[in-house]
Amino acid sequence: MRLRSESGALRATRAVLRALIVLNLGLGVLIGVMLLASLLAESWVFAALGVRSGEGRAALVMGMRLMAVLGIAAVPLTHVVLTRLRDIVETVRQGDAFIPTNAARLRTIAWAVLGLEVLHLGVGLVASAASSPAQQLDVGWELTPTRWVAVLLLFVLAQVFEEGTRMREDLEGTV
Repeated sequence: MRLRSESGALRATRAVLRALIVLNLGLGVLIGVMLLASLLAESWVFAALGVRSGEGRAALVMGMRLMAVLGIAAVPLTHVVLTRLRDIVETVRQGDAFIPTNAARLRTIAWAVLGLEVLHLGVGLVASAASSPAQQLDVGWELTPTRWVAVLLLFVLAQVFEEGTRMREDLEGTV
């Protein structure tokens, strides 16, 4: 593979992806620490988060803990997305993006994003179930079709890369 000159946008993308990978892992640790703290110092943690005593508190506490678990589950999926994307960017930097590995990477990204969307749906369900008239668990959750369309587009893009790779190999075989 030949190395092309790297554009500023490509350099910036690589730097941002490296930072996001570290940030994702750091946030996973932070969520884990908060979950552990909620188990070891329940009164203090939930008072600091604004959860009042009384009706609906137990459901709210359980819901918040479950959402923390879902947040931790999102970390490896996000890591898959970011690292595969970083690897794709590296092949672009090397001047050879249409390779079978990138089609597989895009398909893996699509599955991981689908998993993230399922977790996101889970957060909405937990927030709804844990809320009571006395105390709402408002996480600003909403169901949007855009994110689900993005999942479909990723699967289609993976297929496009696969077909582009096959066409390129056919073309190279005829020359």
